[in-house]
Amino acid sequence: MLYSRIVETYAKIEATTKRLEITSFLVELIQDTPRSILDKVVYLTQGKLHPDFLGIELGIAEKLLFRVLAKVTGQTEAKVTTIYKKLGDLGTVAEELLNDKTQTSFQRGALTVEEVYKIFDMIAHEAGQGSVDSKLRHMTGLLGKASPSEAKYLTRMALGRLRLGVADMTILDTLAISLGGGKNSRPLLERAYNRSSDLGYVARTLATGGIKAIESLKVTVGRPIRPMLAERLSDAQAIMAKMNGECAAEYKYDGLRIQAHISTEEVTFYSRRLENITDQFPDIQRLLKNNIEAKGVILEGEAVPVDLSTGELLPFQLISQRRGRKYDLDKTIEEIPVAFFPFDLLYADMTDYTDRRYPERRERLRELIPRNGKIELSRQKICNDPKQLDDFMQQAVADGCEGLMIKSIGPDSTYKAGARGWTWIKYKREYKSEMQDSVDLAAVGAFAGRGRRGGTYGALLLAAYDKSEDMFRTVCKCGSGFTDQDLSKLPKLLEKYRIGYRYPRVDSKIEPDAWFVPGLVLEIVGAEITLSPIHTCGMNSIRQGAGLAVRFPRFTGKYREDKSPEDCTTTDEVVEMYRAQLKKFSEKLTTEAA
Repeated sequence: MLYSRIVETYAKIEATTKRLEITSFLVELIQDTPRSILDKVVYLTQGKLHPDFLGIELGIAEKLLFRVLAKVTGQTEAKVTTIYKKLGDLGTVAEELLNDKTQTSFQRGALTVEEVYKIFDMIAHEAGQGSVDSKLRHMTGLLGKASPSEAKYLTRMALGRLRLGVADMTILDTLAISLGGGKNSRPLLERAYNRSSDLGYVARTLATGGIKAIESLKVTVGRPIRPMLAERLSDAQAIMAKMNGECAAEYKYDGLRIQAHISTEEVTFYSRRLENITDQFPDIQRLLKNNIEAKGVILEGEAVPVDLSTGELLPFQLISQRRGRKYDLDKTIEEIPVAFFPFDLLYADMTDYTDRRYPERRERLRELIPRNGKIELSRQKICNDPKQLDDFMQQAVADGCEGLMIKSIGPDSTYKAGARGWTWIKYKREYKSEMQDSVDLAAVGAFAGRGRRGGTYGALLLAAYDKSEDMFRTVCKCGSGFTDQDLSKLPKLLEKYRIGYRYPRVDSKIEPDAWFVPGLVLEIVGAEITLSPIHTCGMNSIRQGAGLAVRFPRFTGKYREDKSPEDCTTTDEVVEMYRAQLKKFSEKLTTEAA
């Protein structure tokens, strides 16, 4: 299959922000794609080569691509750099330079999808001495054969910045329409994706085995399951009503959520974002390997920093210090030991437990986990009235937890991978007062700093996630709570997400100085939720023409690196928080009047 066929679709997608049009273009592409390479086309359209949980990245730096473009086009690196500073997108630079045919001495050829994928995969696996020269050689050969439009997307792909705005759910829609017999097959495909976390694998399975193969796709140790998510409520009575009068309340630890896959050969850990984080926790790895006799197990738990001398739980920020550590990890483990609190069982005994009710999962998990101080089941209490729930909440807070996770124990209590629903509810201590609860928001833009903040970002434009429309809608501008250290590192943290235009999945009436692909998630607190004519979160849900905004937002200091942007606080949650405020305010006025 010619790579130009894919590029033709990419150009059409870039020219629209309409999801139906994007889906239509992708359906045509899938129908034109040979079944043998369908997974490769899906991965390339996602801007990757393999599923995220394998952690395989191209690893090509901008400076290396400057050298490649200079060699391919006959220009100097200085000239390439100058054009880049003007255009702001290296893909566009490549296209512009290659449009001038007099500047290239390379023989252009017909690139195929197979050739492009193979070369990128070789680059991704290059390592050690001589790897930079090898990457340079591979990319030079690839761009030397490319047309200008092909070079544009090859360059963006190499940088990890393809950024077409094609969401996973759009690809699932595409597969359902093109190969699944219609949109009625979409739930089956989404279920398969939630259990495998691999769109290429789902596409390949559908292409080779049809819907029957999708229906029989099983949970597999080594393939992370997309985590189940919770709704939130601020009132014990409302929670009990949602749970039909009885529930399991568990401590909500302030730690890092880990999905552990335990086989006879190894123990592997995946983060909430399905990144392989095994190397960061060799201590927990040894703990599970030595204490769990059953093999072929998938369980979830929280890794929580602890003070071994007192047994007290420590803040989340401490455990985040393990991220990226390679050389002094042993010292960090000694200084900041962690305990592991398993809270759910997804697979064991060659059995998929995600289809079992929560009480059954919990009981089998209890049988698997030995209590030895550093590994212990999450603390739980069965509650059947609001006072019980509030009393247990106070105990959880006293023990250093964020609050409680409330879980259904009824017939509906199966593990709903990748879904957010009312069978799990977050009940945190901050919910007891006006907007002292934190929200997790994605950075979608930034404003240039002034005065003391000159040369960095002075404030960020933050957005909540609208699940129904697969969009990010702005909810506040935040410039408070950032330390000097935060301000100095923000440009570097956000550089890989920066683009020169509004990302197609961002809905904003505000024009910041810089736009970002949603990627960095920050925890924010504020005074209250207010109506806003300029923010798009919850637009028209409370009042026609008005959205919702966080008033006096402040950064808590917590970068939610464990969360993907789609795991952000949702627009529905913000709307619910606003309504809860109104209810409390009304109750306060009634009490004062009485």
